[in-house]
Amino acid sequence: MQWKRVKFIVIMVMVNLFIFILMCRQSGQDKNGRQKIIVPSKPFWTKLSPVDAYWNRQQQILDFHNNPNWSVNRSSTDLPEWLAQTSVSSNTCDQNIKVTTQVKEYNVLPDRFKDFLLHMHCRSYPIVVDQLDICKEPPFLLLAIKSQIPHFDRRQAIRQSWGQAGVLANRTIVTVFLLGMSSSWDFHPDLSDSLRDEIGRHPDIIQWDFRDSFFNLTVKEVLFLEWIQSRCQGAQFIFKGDDDVFVNTYLILDFLNGLSEDKAKSLFVGDVINDAGPHRDKKVKYFIPESLYVGKYPPYAGGGGYLYSGSVAAHLYEVSRLVPLYPIDDVYTGMCLRKAGLGPEKHKGFKTFDIEEKYRTNPCAYKSLILVHPRTPQQMIEIWGWLRRSDLNCQ
Repeated sequence: MQWKRVKFIVIMVMVNLFIFILMCRQSGQDKNGRQKIIVPSKPFWTKLSPVDAYWNRQQQILDFHNNPNWSVNRSSTDLPEWLAQTSVSSNTCDQNIKVTTQVKEYNVLPDRFKDFLLHMHCRSYPIVVDQLDICKEPPFLLLAIKSQIPHFDRRQAIRQSWGQAGVLANRTIVTVFLLGMSSSWDFHPDLSDSLRDEIGRHPDIIQWDFRDSFFNLTVKEVLFLEWIQSRCQGAQFIFKGDDDVFVNTYLILDFLNGLSEDKAKSLFVGDVINDAGPHRDKKVKYFIPESLYVGKYPPYAGGGGYLYSGSVAAHLYEVSRLVPLYPIDDVYTGMCLRKAGLGPEKHKGFKTFDIEEKYRTNPCAYKSLILVHPRTPQQMIEIWGWLRRSDLNCQ
């Protein structure tokens, strides 16, 4: 009797399941047996609402105007005021006075932020020193070093050590130093005569007519990406770094020679920082107010130095025009990578926060490292001498 009851329950469950499936199939058809068109209850493109942070809003505006799904069949009169606004043309570098009312608490921001915001729209500055033929023979590796006019000793130490241009391990290397202009506002002495003499002796200086400040390193970044496309497009790989790092150029070449073709094309490696966000402490060098930016940063490589392919450089140049300038250059590069659908890869050979003190005077510690930061000009020359020793045994 118990078995018959179980059998009956099983049969009823199967019948109900069959009826449910049949009803589901019929609900997707009209009376003529054709499939019904299911209309979404909500629009796919949601209505954009502004955020208070100025950078985020500028990114929203750029995204909107570069997304045909949002902008099709719309006129400027259809748009909300905040979305219809456009920045001052990037063809002029006049101050954008509008930001003084568009940025919350603008008047209490430090001067460096005010200067950045007033000129944030400007991406085009005259080049005052160029090297037209420096990449006439496309190099395997382009070393691009961010420097400033007063840093004569750093540039010379790099030329005498890891940044020597020419042929190394059967690979062609070209070195350039990226400079802006010193400003009396930053209390720099006039060193124009000394720089002119250096340029006469070393044809490796690229200089643009913009204020060379910490927040303008992003300007230097976009100008350099443009310079690559016009002057050194044939470079297979680019190392870009600061003038206070030591780089094991031998190891870079070994690393690049061992890459597969696909890996080489999409290369972007460095000391990658994940899950970071803006510092809100005003005493920190990297302080960013909430009125400028909200949210987390994308993964990015520390600005002490990173290595990438010529193909990635071209992608970065294209997407950089779709990303508003940001005051921290390495974060900005991470933003551009994300916009290009790429990401930086962490490499353990990049030590942008130095190595343990007990290893700093050990020549063998530098054999397996691509980059160490920071190092003085004297230390650069000393370490390079260690690596060139034929009797250096690090077994």
